Amino acid sequence: MQIACLDLEGVLVPEIWINVAERTGIEALRATTRDIPDYDVLMRQRLNLLEEHNLKLADIQEVIAGMGPMEGARDFLDRLRETFQVIILSDTFYDFAAPLMKQLGHPTLLCHRLRIDQEGRVADYCLRMPDQKREAVKALHLLKFQVIAAGDSYNDTTMLAEADAGILFRPPQNVIDEFPQFPIATTYNELEAAFATASATL
Repeated sequence: MQIACLDLEGVLVPEIWINVAERTGIEALRATTRDIPDYDVLMRQRLNLLEEHNLKLADIQEVIAGMGPMEGARDFLDRLRETFQVIILSDTFYDFAAPLMKQLGHPTLLCHRLRIDQEGRVADYCLRMPDQKREAVKALHLLKFQVIAAGDSYNDTTMLAEADAGILFRPPQNVIDEFPQFPIATTYNELEAAFATASATL
């Protein structure tokens, strides 16, 4: 039995923090794991910026409410689910993701949580576990599943390496340069074909 594991942001939906940056004009919030590989450093920077600009969870959720999946993402996901069981492995937060999951047909999502203070500010973030994407793939292997994984950024590469087959989807050039071992897809048709090729060779 084979399972498909997908990253969320950059693969199925736009980057949430980039949308927040565009809405608020806070340019530094545009940084993602494409730019800062160390997730804790990135999140501390984000939390400091939210505090500095007095942005609360409700402000971010308002931005997310106006977002939707990337063009073609829902159709791709529906087709993929005809062949594979699909799990979304993301470094986003349940506090953010619910509206987007509804638009994607409520696929299974494993991600993290935020700690919100009494005034609605994002006080901290709580990892479900360190390197949770890779650990999820390891756990699926223990359950005797084969895993094909796709992601777009630095924080996906341990998941891709742990999987039986890993695919980069629309990665930035720096990730392509550092991880040439992974095939690249730039459209959903190419990504679907890459899953089919990987599945046939396992």
